[in-house]
Amino acid sequence: MTRPFIKIVNVTTGQEIEREMNVEELAVYEQDQLNAQAREKAESKKAEARSAAEAKLIELGLTSEDLKALLG
Repeated sequence: MTRPFIKIVNVTTGQEIEREMNVEELAVYEQDQLNAQAREKAESKKAEARSAAEAKLIELGLTSEDLKALLG
């Protein structure tokens, strides 16, 4: 498997270097990817819980205005 590439730009000279990530950079990149996945999963669970709560409130006969007042 090839590693992701990293691009380094010297803003003073305009020189650009593209190369594969080294071991340390790859470890940070992979950890960042795992953290992003965990955040997305947590946000998805939170949205699902909110939707379920809204559905239960609607079953109780609350109007959309009531829901807005309760949920903000």
